[in-house]
Amino acid sequence: MSRIGKKEIIIPSGVDVKLSENIVIVKGPKGELKQSFPKEVLVSIESGVMKVNVLNPENKAQRSLWGLFQRLITNMVKGVTEGYEKKMEMVGVGFKAALSGKKLTLDVGFSHPVIFELPEGIEGSVEKNVFITIQGIDKQLVGEIAARIRKIKKPEPYKGKGIKYVGEVIRRKAGKAAKGSA
Repeated sequence: MSRIGKKEIIIPSGVDVKLSENIVIVKGPKGELKQSFPKEVLVSIESGVMKVNVLNPENKAQRSLWGLFQRLITNMVKGVTEGYEKKMEMVGVGFKAALSGKKLTLDVGFSHPVIFELPEGIEGSVEKNVFITIQGIDKQLVGEIAARIRKIKKPEPYKGKGIKYVGEVIRRKAGKAAKGSA
């Protein structure tokens, strides 16, 4: 039995959930999300509570799908009500970011500024030229975009320069040992 899969998903007021064949559609105040699921996964709605089950709970592959789709639907419900965000900061002399429309311009020590286009469904903001916030209703898309931005200039272990998540701890390495005076 899946511990996560057995949990019921409570549908808050203001959220509309529809099932059509193998697709779950969740509409809320922030937007709409769709998720398809395989035929082995059974989704049911009863009086404001959604339950996820599988055809054969003894099958290991189906058990793994059980917990996965329960979490995906839970994340969809949270996304359309509250939304998700990732905060990042830039560390380095002269590093700065600017946002104009859907284009995020990053100056991170290259000979040219890097222009990153934010996709549909993602909003961004820049504070004090070094703090970047990525927001959206799709948890997977928010995390993917934040990871792509971080990949432009990963934090290096010697001085810690680069783009990192707020609260991320960078393991530092010792530099070269200075030559002893003889």
